[in-house]
Amino acid sequence: MSKEQTKDLLKFLRPFDDDIKEIVLWLREFVWNLYPNANELIYDNYNALAFGWSLTDRLGHTFCSVAVGRSSKNIHFGFFWGSQIADPDKILLGKGNQYRYILVKNKDDFPKTYIKKLLKDAYANSLAKVKDKSQLMQGATITKSISAAKRKPGKAAAKKK
Repeated sequence: MSKEQTKDLLKFLRPFDDDIKEIVLWLREFVWNLYPNANELIYDNYNALAFGWSLTDRLGHTFCSVAVGRSSKNIHFGFFWGSQIADPDKILLGKGNQYRYILVKNKDDFPKTYIKKLLKDAYANSLAKVKDKSQLMQGATITKSISAAKRKPGKAAAKKK
């Protein structure tokens, strides 16, 4: 199972503070426990480390994700197609055409019950987007991109001083 495949993710998390790592890994476990047959797609990019759960190996079929910025260290728990799912409590941030998220500062304030409802809708929405059902996969962890150059956490803030 992919839940145990942490080698790349742990390597990509090394530059971050322990408190950030703890929350990010907790969020990962939260989703894996709910969707153990989904696929994890990891993107270690210039400005952020992001990973999400998809029904295939394609970003467009991602139903949720976790991202942590390299300079701001904000942790986003997001929905790739968040603009297309119901958010009756209006907690999701973002005004673009697609992505919606919440900022996660600690585990205690994370609205687990509400997020589970949103995840259910997001999963169904993403499944409907898979036109070719032969693309469906289960339980893979796939590192999709690794940027050679990365902004180190806190570096942007240090330059401004």
